[in-house]
Amino acid sequence: MFKKILIANRGEIALRVIRTAREMGIKTVVVYSTADEKSLPVLLADESVCVGPPASNASYLNIPNILSAALMTGAEGIHPGYGFMAENPDFAEMCREHGIVFIGPTPESMRALGSKAGGREIAANSNVPVVPGTGVLEDVDAALLAAKQVGYPVLLKASAGGGGRGQKVVRTQEELKSAFNQAQEEARLYFGDPAIIMEKFLEEFRHVEVQVMGDGKGHVIHIGERDCSIQRRNQKLIEEAPSTLPATLRQEILDAGVRLAQHVNYAGAGTLEFIVDRDGHYYFMEMNTRIQVEHCVSEMISGLDFVKMQLQIAAGEGLALKQEDIVLRGHSIECRLNAEDPDKDFRPAAGKIEEVHFAGGPGVRVDSHVYTGYVIPPHYDSLIGKLIVHHDTRELAIARMKRALEETVIQGPKTTIPLYVKIMDNPFYKRGAVMTNFLKTRMEM
Repeated sequence: MFKKILIANRGEIALRVIRTAREMGIKTVVVYSTADEKSLPVLLADESVCVGPPASNASYLNIPNILSAALMTGAEGIHPGYGFMAENPDFAEMCREHGIVFIGPTPESMRALGSKAGGREIAANSNVPVVPGTGVLEDVDAALLAAKQVGYPVLLKASAGGGGRGQKVVRTQEELKSAFNQAQEEARLYFGDPAIIMEKFLEEFRHVEVQVMGDGKGHVIHIGERDCSIQRRNQKLIEEAPSTLPATLRQEILDAGVRLAQHVNYAGAGTLEFIVDRDGHYYFMEMNTRIQVEHCVSEMISGLDFVKMQLQIAAGEGLALKQEDIVLRGHSIECRLNAEDPDKDFRPAAGKIEEVHFAGGPGVRVDSHVYTGYVIPPHYDSLIGKLIVHHDTRELAIARMKRALEETVIQGPKTTIPLYVKIMDNPFYKRGAVMTNFLKTRMEM
């Protein structure tokens, strides 16, 4: 097992990795930008190294500085968290060249499945349905031609990365001309890769994803599926596990996810994302070759520590669990606590947290890096924490989540908490009638 690892990320995921590493007796080094000098991960890690100014491309995307920090501190491995360098195969390859273990899949697997274009090709070859669309588009002219063939509306997507970044819904030819360049620039900014693909945009569907773990030698298990349909601007707000899909359909999707991961001898934690239309047809969208923001709900129903499993696999200890060992119990829901104002089109609300009190009690978990007096920097994602609950049934989990939301107090910036309280009371949500357009069609905003 590793003696020391470097965490190339920030916020709650950096803190999440620190906590598991500490329980395993592993020393941690966290890198940070000058904007995060007083963040909780920096305060709690065994060592910290400043890698640049606030801008992501000068700090958290600065590969030479991150590798230098790892070599300087003697870190044996690098955990990339999610976002930033987590799905960058070039970074993973450079880690390998410098004798540092990248705690995630191999660069080869990332290139094969990590890009949306590559994932679509493998899915098609594995007899898994995909949404009508394209590979990487070279320029606007190629996009215009493809849109005629696919048919409007279309969805432009960054081939690298995830989290809804670099995605644009386009309904007309005129919109496409400007949206293509905007999507490219956003993809370049967030993921360092401007590659864009196109898919037919489905107006109403469920977003369901399969959590897998692999040992890199063909042994892959799934740890259930999650429903992530409550979204705004293609970014998830609420996730739950398991989904409320019929059992037969759930199993088909789970089997498809495992089959795709086995195709590339996947190693570590990964998530295969599917969309399910009203008629129960499912289509593969993409694979996130990393741990997900919403991994917590799958941990809650399985009793497993995914970060621990990542570290064990990366350290060469393999994956001891078989599919029959996975027992899923109860229902779990996660609400992403974002510093945003839902009444003003989810405008980011950076600033000082005057006071914070998180919920507690049975079946309640909070993953957050903020504290009273913490100043939320304006340079990064607005996520400031995750509130997760677990109970025996979905109905009981909803009641527990509402209680936990009402108990949580964050004074200072606006947050998404009031919106989530309304959703927990919404009759459509309560009966599981959720689609990705839920906020527009089922909520009075």
